[in-house]
Amino acid sequence: MLRCLTQDSPKQWEEKLSTAEFAYNSMVNRSTGKSPFSIVYTKLPNLALDVAVLPKCKSGKATHFATQYSDMLEEVRKQLHKSNQSYKTSKDLHRREKIFNVGDLVMVRLRRERFPPGMYSKLSRRKIGPFAITTRINDNAYIVDLPASYNTTSTFNVSDIWPYHPPDSAPTITCSSESSSSVAGED
Repeated sequence: MLRCLTQDSPKQWEEKLSTAEFAYNSMVNRSTGKSPFSIVYTKLPNLALDVAVLPKCKSGKATHFATQYSDMLEEVRKQLHKSNQSYKTSKDLHRREKIFNVGDLVMVRLRRERFPPGMYSKLSRRKIGPFAITTRINDNAYIVDLPASYNTTSTFNVSDIWPYHPPDSAPTITCSSESSSSVAGED
């Protein structure tokens, strides 16, 4: 990110580093809904832009600094948004969309974390089922009709659920060199 901000003047990266860091720490995080600055200091930071809009501020240098600073903050915000979109796009390429409906039969994967201490065996089955989906929380989480004997929560992430395909009822045809031939003269 800093490289993108200093492409025009790469030798001045030290001057822009503190501004970029301040802009990053004052941006609202998608996961927490708060900026890192407000989490640590329990309030939003005072910006140089706040000082520039005071009616008594008539200094040309202060106004120039405030405009330069606000431009830098806007540039950092745009760059962060651009890089977040790039990360999302690359991650979505490998995402497989799976949507299940209530009542669908599925196989679920039990990860090691779901077992009580001492109950996990690396030789035990990974996928169990079929179980019916009882509730759809959202596209990413489902509640499965898991028996109480498993002693784990019945809420599963979509990455741990696979659709159940029942075995075929058609007879199995074996092709072997030892099978008898109905054609005369064949060995």
